[in-house]
Amino acid sequence: MQSAHQGISRGAYALRVSCFFAAIFLIYGVYLPFLPLWLKGRGLSVSEIAFVTATPYVLRDLVTPLVAFHADRTNTHRVTINLLAGVGLAASLILSGMSGFWPVLVFAVTASIAMTTMMPLTEVVALEGMRATGYDYGRVRLWGSLSFILANVGAAEFVARTGSDSIVWLLAAAFGATLATANALPRSGRRLAKADASPLGWKSVGRLAVAPLFVTFLIAGGTVQAAHATYYTFATLHWTGQGIAPITIGILWALGVIAEVVLFAFSSRVVARIGIRGLLIAAALGAVVRWTAMSFDPPLWALFPLQALHALTFGAAHIAVIHFISEAVPEQLTGTAQALYASVGMGIAMAIATIISGSLYHHHQAGAYLGMAALASIGLIAAIALASLWRGGHVLSLALEPEQKPPSTH
Repeated sequence: MQSAHQGISRGAYALRVSCFFAAIFLIYGVYLPFLPLWLKGRGLSVSEIAFVTATPYVLRDLVTPLVAFHADRTNTHRVTINLLAGVGLAASLILSGMSGFWPVLVFAVTASIAMTTMMPLTEVVALEGMRATGYDYGRVRLWGSLSFILANVGAAEFVARTGSDSIVWLLAAAFGATLATANALPRSGRRLAKADASPLGWKSVGRLAVAPLFVTFLIAGGTVQAAHATYYTFATLHWTGQGIAPITIGILWALGVIAEVVLFAFSSRVVARIGIRGLLIAAALGAVVRWTAMSFDPPLWALFPLQALHALTFGAAHIAVIHFISEAVPEQLTGTAQALYASVGMGIAMAIATIISGSLYHHHQAGAYLGMAALASIGLIAAIALASLWRGGHVLSLALEPEQKPPSTH
């Protein structure tokens, strides 16, 4: 099948986006589970590790929406992704020679912001491909999850053999692979017919940001994802302290993502069967159950079925978010909507949850997960509210207006 998008076939478009998802999730697969070990190896305390991990969630609230809105206005998502990948590569290489809290903070945060700001722009490219060619988003996105598994297991084995200092070099290699595949992403064909039109103005963004339906969506999706804060920051450290081998820890992380991949592989059927609203409610319920159980410090055998719940707590929530933005947000603002979700909805909640997790984990160890269950409960309430406000298939009416240009002097 030949698409109308630059003459690129559906298979070729899907392959390019799949390869980029695979590359960028190598970064996540190293950064999320293993950077805390590298930070600990550099002598940072538990509270300092939590601060380094949480700071990007705060700063990206400023950076990511601005970058995404600029990319939406200028239709330069691919170029911006390339620039961010280069920044992340440079920051991770410099980080390899850093020690001490403040130098490590600066370059670790730079790498993290580059990583997280790329993601909403990548989702814009993926959504455009879904609209233009009709491919199944979940089956494109799952290659990122499979890559995350490879990074988890591979990095665990590599670190076990070489020590924690190698983690930052693995991170640099992952950024390098991301930069290479970013150059192969399809150029956007969106709004080419409107090249002479004025770019969107900030009023359009403001209308989106305060729309009750969108705010409810941000709370629902954001809190469910932010409830992973204790898991992302302290799971590896806690399991290591319990004497669980690094390779087993890698397998535990991988198992959660395998469950997520299975859901992604059948995502179109799942969405058709239970709907976007049903997926988000299921994700919130799964999060309440998972984090409550984790707070009891379960034995190793029980961690395996609990990790399988990642299909709901992350996978179902992510699919619901992507499809909601695709259906409910005007196409001209999809990048901005992705960024607002990543930075305002999930970012603020994740930053607060991570900082709280540091204190809770310091005093209560596994009991910190109970705080995440409470956060997920807020997400469940918001998801139920969203289901009553939005029936699906309805696009937000935002009265989009172009940015006002000064009158011509000619």
